[in-house]
Amino acid sequence: MEPVRTCVGCRTRAPRSALLRVVSQNDTLIIDEGAVLPGRGAWVHPTRECMDVALRRRAFGRALRVTTELDTRTFEQHPPRNKG
Repeated sequence: MEPVRTCVGCRTRAPRSALLRVVSQNDTLIIDEGAVLPGRGAWVHPTRECMDVALRRRAFGRALRVTTELDTRTFEQHPPRNKG
């Protein structure tokens, strides 16, 4: 049975393999492709819609429990995938 996580963008539950893990390192939002980086992670669908909603709602700061402003440039440059 595959673990289930909640997308911080659309707030729906999905299998871990369908989501993208994001972590904060030195106040920079980094995509964890292999889901192996240390620290607290947030999960988001790799679609432009979910990524934009999560950024607009500032969901990553809350999910990662970061009190400072996150640098999201690296995350915003990541190409989205089609849902499905």
